[in-house]
Amino acid sequence: MARDRNSEEYFKPVRRLLVGVIVVCLLGLFLVWRVDSPRVERFRLAVIDRVVPSMDWAMVPVTGFVNLVSDFRSYQALASQNDDLRRELQQMKAWKEAALQLEQENARLLDLNNVQLDPQLTYVTGVVMTDSGSPFRQSVLVNVGARDGIVDGWAVMDGIGLVGRISGVGKKISRVILLTDTSSGIPVTIQPSGQKAILAGDNTLNPPLNFIEDRDLVRPGDRVVTSGDGGVFPTDLLVGQVALGTDRRMRVRLSADYGRLEFLRVLRSRPHEPITDPGGLLETDTLIGPQLPQTAEVSDG
Repeated sequence: MARDRNSEEYFKPVRRLLVGVIVVCLLGLFLVWRVDSPRVERFRLAVIDRVVPSMDWAMVPVTGFVNLVSDFRSYQALASQNDDLRRELQQMKAWKEAALQLEQENARLLDLNNVQLDPQLTYVTGVVMTDSGSPFRQSVLVNVGARDGIVDGWAVMDGIGLVGRISGVGKKISRVILLTDTSSGIPVTIQPSGQKAILAGDNTLNPPLNFIEDRDLVRPGDRVVTSGDGGVFPTDLLVGQVALGTDRRMRVRLSADYGRLEFLRVLRSRPHEPITDPGGLLETDTLIGPQLPQTAEVSDG
């Protein structure tokens, strides 16, 4: 107990002294920091230069945390910007698709206006309403019919090549049997050799050529047009180009774009003049030739 009292009596004055020294130092520091004097200013700068650099190690965690927060905010801004760019890209893709469709539609309309056909042929342009085909039947419906003067059997084209023929006419709509249908078979001419053949549909986009007169005269890339035989189609309508199939058969790469049939042109075909008197087509005078002048007979006596 006596020792505790002695130690307590010893430490009390020491504590008071330390507290007094700290208070004096703080007051001196306050006064030094508040005094506006060049000498004091130089002293302050010297203290700052001496003390502050040694505190860099203590600022490392704070600096790292600040940088981490800044990086996280930058990441959030980049993520938001990336989402905006993706939405804009999606919108641009939609606009691009719409522009391509408009461009293709415009090209087809220009083709419909610029294709050179027989000047005696007139046509009616219709819009494809729906595809009424099936795996066993290839056909489409167009929004022109009997009210527009459409007749069964008329040829149908897109802006470039032959598509098929009218097969079924309603008041406001008509059905078009495509060249790819199995029931389709049209006479064609292969140029420049002039070979005749039959283009028969087989439910593929490259129907075969049957009954070619001389196969050796036909080459891939030759032009195929309608021959007009039988009065089914007008002559010289573009059908496509000859191509050699994987089955070694001569086929036709159709010029019409069957993947995008939107506008079709129905050609008004003039009915053929019926022939009632085949012999009347020939003039007897041209076959007999000019007659010789008659000479008078001379009789003796």
